[in-house]
Amino acid sequence: MSIEVKNLVKYYGDQAAVKNASFTVHSGEIVGFLGPNGAGKSTTMKIITGYIPASDGEVKVCGIPVDVDSLETRKKIGYLPEHNPLYLDMYVKEYLEFVGSIYKIKNIRERVEEMIKAVGLEVEQNKKIGMLSKGYRQRVGLAAAIIHDPEVLILDEPTSGLDPNQLVEIRDLIKNIGKSKTVMLSTHIMQEVEAICDRVVIINKGEIVADNKASELQKQQAFQTVHVEFEAVVSKADLLKIPHVQKVEQVKEGWLLETTESIDLRRVISKYATEKDWLTLTLKIEERSLEEVFKELTKGK
Repeated sequence: MSIEVKNLVKYYGDQAAVKNASFTVHSGEIVGFLGPNGAGKSTTMKIITGYIPASDGEVKVCGIPVDVDSLETRKKIGYLPEHNPLYLDMYVKEYLEFVGSIYKIKNIRERVEEMIKAVGLEVEQNKKIGMLSKGYRQRVGLAAAIIHDPEVLILDEPTSGLDPNQLVEIRDLIKNIGKSKTVMLSTHIMQEVEAICDRVVIINKGEIVADNKASELQKQQAFQTVHVEFEAVVSKADLLKIPHVQKVEQVKEGWLLETTESIDLRRVISKYATEKDWLTLTLKIEERSLEEVFKELTKGK
């Protein structure tokens, strides 16, 4: 496994920012790390990258304990923090050569050319970083994060503040990088997670509250909603008489019927409709969006 986090705890004074968090990220995975503001995402990422120490628990990167030999683990990690720290007065090539020299990369100019091509900076490579748009600055940050060819890439809000075109371009870039590296990224954009992540880990108030594929999280819901449409004219009162139905909402095309019971509500509705001689035109389970799942898992806890 590329990242192993076990019973991680981090205190700031008397306040626990991370509470016994445990999860793993396997080699070659792209994992979305989600949570509300102040949930402990950035703190966890900083501990994994060796920027701050843990109060307790164990973190390993590529099998190496971070707290024992953080310099060795940093060689294996590429990190793009939320606020991309760049030297705005330096030229793109100059900056990447500077970063590469820190890692003592051989044939550094060739490596810089590779990175410029990999992240699509060819057109902007001769400009000062301060002259670039935010999208291109993110590309510079990504190039700097992977210039030493790390096995693991940690990205904290990599698409924050980008326009729609830049957002799509950076997403595609991350997805392409993920073909050969382990990627862990935090974001508030659920469409981004659904588009590029293999798995989702959700943290709330320092605790891990979910760890699964996005599609599986959408199925693991506390209630079931069925979209149904009848040829016959029915009322809300009629539908509330169906066994196990606890909530009814009229929508543009038909009705949404909800239950919190562990049953297949479609079968119940179908049987009731047959008894009432209602011809059923639509009958399907409505999956919640990842955003709805996220809200449910992080509210009022």
